[in-house]
Amino acid sequence: MNHSTQQYTWDGRFSEPVSELVKRYTASVHFDQRMWRQDIQASLAHARMLARQGILSETDLSDIERGMALIQAEIESGQFEWSLTLEDVHFNIEKRLSALIGDAGKRLHTGRSRNDQVATDIRLYLRDGIDRVLALLKALKRALITLAEREAYTPMPGFTHLQVAQPVTFGHHMLAYLEMFRRDGERFRDCRRRVNCLPLGAAALAGTTYPIDRTSVAIELGFEALCENSLDAVSDRDFAIEFCAAAALCMTHISRLSEELVLWMNPQVGFVRIADRFCTGSSIMPQKKNPDVPELARGKTGRVNGNLVALLTLMKGQPLAYNKDNQEDKEPLFDTLDTLLDTLAIFADMMENGITVVASRMEQALQKGFATATDLADYLVKRGMPFRDAHAVVGRVVKFAEGEGKDLPELTLAQLREFSPLIGEDVFAALTIEGALSARNHVGGTAPEQVKAAIHRARERLAGT
Repeated sequence: MNHSTQQYTWDGRFSEPVSELVKRYTASVHFDQRMWRQDIQASLAHARMLARQGILSETDLSDIERGMALIQAEIESGQFEWSLTLEDVHFNIEKRLSALIGDAGKRLHTGRSRNDQVATDIRLYLRDGIDRVLALLKALKRALITLAEREAYTPMPGFTHLQVAQPVTFGHHMLAYLEMFRRDGERFRDCRRRVNCLPLGAAALAGTTYPIDRTSVAIELGFEALCENSLDAVSDRDFAIEFCAAAALCMTHISRLSEELVLWMNPQVGFVRIADRFCTGSSIMPQKKNPDVPELARGKTGRVNGNLVALLTLMKGQPLAYNKDNQEDKEPLFDTLDTLLDTLAIFADMMENGITVVASRMEQALQKGFATATDLADYLVKRGMPFRDAHAVVGRVVKFAEGEGKDLPELTLAQLREFSPLIGEDVFAALTIEGALSARNHVGGTAPEQVKAAIHRARERLAGT
């Protein structure tokens, strides 16, 4: 092939051009161009290191810095022409740089490969993404704390098996989700440490013969450590899988919250109202108000879970080192990050400003299902009855009350004493919702005082992150 007709940086080895179908099939520029900023950032750090090491002249470095500034301006203004023939974001930028500054642009790739280049870019991109995730998670946690504080004294039924179990407060219920998202934050912060390792310098797979200084590049780019094995550096995608696993867990927590919001908004339940801007109507039924945001979040959780499985499957059969399969890592990773960021942003707004609690409906629900039955059993235990015996006695009381169409506090003292002479006048204080709530006055309990204390601790933790 005549050098003047060369299209690819590598096609000197080949005797015929790539077909148009293969060109489209193998190109990644349509999705990896989003990493342009990280590619320029890493290339400049690499060039400066080459100059410090005497591998690149100061004149070439100056030209590269000038050319990259022009490319950045072109991309930001929308004037940069992305070429499918140039395959990816890296070749597109390199080709444009060479067109702008000549041979200095061609020298930039000294001492590196696309393998360690893309590994560096994707880590930089994901690191920035994790920082955005953590900021949005913080906003969502702040929203949950605000809502919990507003409803710290609002009683609602707590459920097991979706059946009325015991009274809790709505604030306590929201703090349960706060705990889930707190763990999510810990996972993302921990994941960030392993993302933040520099692969640049591994070159294609074996390192480079040039006297490079990887540590100085790491410091300039803000990496905490170096990838210490060149083979692993270019082929590792554990960090992407780990992020997707953390994202899948986070979306699962959002999905659980979404399921409750959908149930609670149902007119048959009516525990909450969701602001109109998070809902849609029906094309045929004018009365409908559908909780589309929570429903879509449930659906998108499946998509994020699928992305995790896709990455695990992608990596499971790959020998060392880099393989073209790894081009397929970006779309599921980018989709996961995009989905998580959008979901967190919407839920932070919705939970702080879009949820109205209907306390009267929760109170009505507490009148059904014998929510204070366990409190009656505890009452008997405190008067000397073994818990298993108390459990059986209360079971008979519930059966009687059900037949009478009454809740436990509606039974008379005489009726209650038919089941145990240990029951006295003070039993009714234990059977009230307020009594049931205030009795659980320990760390982690649903007593309003404990909810307020938990909110205080949560605010202190949030301020420290």
